[in-house]
Amino acid sequence: MSKARATRPQDGQVRLLTKVARMYHERGVRQADIAAALNISQAKVSRLLKRAEAVGIVRTTVTVAPGVYSELEEQLEEQYGIAEAVVVDVDSDADEAELLAAVGAGAAAYLEATLSGGDRIGVSSWSQTVLAMVERLRPFTVRGATEVVQLLGGIGAPEAQSHSNRILGELARMLGAEPVYVQAPGVVASPAVRDSLLSDPSMQEVTRHWRELTMTIMGIGSIEPSDVLATSGNAFEVEERRALVDDGAVGDICHRIFRADGSLVRGELDDRIIAIPVDDLTRIPRRVGIAGGSRKLDAIHGALAGGWVTTLVTDLRTANELTARA
Repeated sequence: MSKARATRPQDGQVRLLTKVARMYHERGVRQADIAAALNISQAKVSRLLKRAEAVGIVRTTVTVAPGVYSELEEQLEEQYGIAEAVVVDVDSDADEAELLAAVGAGAAAYLEATLSGGDRIGVSSWSQTVLAMVERLRPFTVRGATEVVQLLGGIGAPEAQSHSNRILGELARMLGAEPVYVQAPGVVASPAVRDSLLSDPSMQEVTRHWRELTMTIMGIGSIEPSDVLATSGNAFEVEERRALVDDGAVGDICHRIFRADGSLVRGELDDRIIAIPVDDLTRIPRRVGIAGGSRKLDAIHGALAGGWVTTLVTDLRTANELTARA
């Protein structure tokens, strides 16, 4: 194969070029099957293969670019049965802020490389990792999605409210999409209050949007809330968290609590959540989970075990620990 001189593509594109090239040239996957697995068009697969040759990724073998962990990603995909894994490099001594920044940047690059403009995207409201992604996303020159919808009640304490609004509003602006807000808290006082709010016409309209989503971008939370969630008024109380842990809970997605095997923890707490129903969530074709770090290892493993996500964006150390567990 030729090694034509060309400008090197951006990091997110390098990872996608490398992945497509390995699937096609080394694993013998057909272009149509690559397109289906990565949620892109077959025409784009063909263009990516040509581009991989032009920049020298494909010669007689696939050359893995520095900072791209294709073999580890493929191992995660095979062991956990997910469609795609994205592994980002993080220094072993990185603190929590550096980890958030790296995973957020990896998620932003993934979106920039894979969004085609037609998706209706659901996004979790209180995730620090999702916010880190939004802060590192570059504005799309063409429309990246048609609408962005909150998956969980986005109303909270005034000092934390801007966090939820920034995630949805900024993401919609970057993608050129229409924002759809959930004008309710994520956690309410009782199931009766939840039912009353869900019966409101504005919430009925939101639930219609939930059923039409084609993709989600979600943080994976541990049982102990982040600082932002804790101050938002949408976190469970200490006694409630203890009861959840006693019931085997390890993590949550959009406040839906799950155990180490991924099974949903049902009960009175789950009946007080204003968020996309689990059945509607799991019917969405592409569900991107973004999380990393040892504090969230059990939660990430549970999310993978329960099929809560179809795509995982995480850091190198967490990815290695996950492969050791499976």
